[in-house]
Amino acid sequence: MKRIALFILTNLAILLVLSVTLRLLGVDRILDEEGSGIDFNSLLVFAAVIGFGGSLISLAMSKWTAKRLTGAVVIDQPSDPIERWLLETVQRQAKLAGIGMPEVAIYDAPDVNAFATGMNRNDALVAVSTGLLRNMSKDEIEGVLAHEVSHVANGDMVTLALIQGVVNTFVIFLSRVIGHFVDRVVFKTERGHGPAFLITSLVAQVVLGILASMIVMWFSRQREFRADAGGAQLAGRNKMIAALERLKQRHEPSQLPERLEAFGISGGGSGILKSLFMSHPPLETRIAALRAMA
Repeated sequence: MKRIALFILTNLAILLVLSVTLRLLGVDRILDEEGSGIDFNSLLVFAAVIGFGGSLISLAMSKWTAKRLTGAVVIDQPSDPIERWLLETVQRQAKLAGIGMPEVAIYDAPDVNAFATGMNRNDALVAVSTGLLRNMSKDEIEGVLAHEVSHVANGDMVTLALIQGVVNTFVIFLSRVIGHFVDRVVFKTERGHGPAFLITSLVAQVVLGILASMIVMWFSRQREFRADAGGAQLAGRNKMIAALERLKQRHEPSQLPERLEAFGISGGGSGILKSLFMSHPPLETRIAALRAMA
């Protein structure tokens, strides 16, 4: 549940910071100039600025942030045969996928994992853990790399950021509408906004934020199926299945930082409630989907 809590808190923190900033700048005063009613058009614009602001800022900084959170070291000049092979494999797969060559990096972590990030499909980052290099065969690693390159080719980082922006927008919009309604109808505030507006808006924002996170995680799970299918096309279905089988055998919790876990190749959990917040489908489900491919 720690990953779930931090994911939600990170998004709410971004929304709160931007909301306070715009309030200090006086932008939100246009929403209640007359002290009665609510300007839905202005509120929607206000909510969109806040909702998309955090997602797009996070996306723009994604490569820089990922390198610093994981300590990933980009391979500029390969120092050994495995680094040379990694570069050649990613270069070949990127060419097949029709994208620019991503930066390739290695980060020190015991778990078997990898991730891809970046706001531009022609200027992305693909990173693998030292644990993955130690515990997987070349065929399995090739399947993992193909999965990550497919994420880049599909533009998944941008798509997820836009989806997060949309749901953030509606969280802000609906929470303020609910707060306005409670303040006016229940507490009979006639002019301006009373304490009930602030309290109700914050509570509604937390509740709606949790529901919004379920939507974002559902899209993330669909994204994983697409990346698996793309990985099967780039590296071969058997290599993609072998990579997922190895991950299943290892059965280790991800050591990726919370903000990057949704971009790793492994993930999962159990229980109906927890499954709603999973960024990845269960490995056995992903393997079955690959086996069912024509």
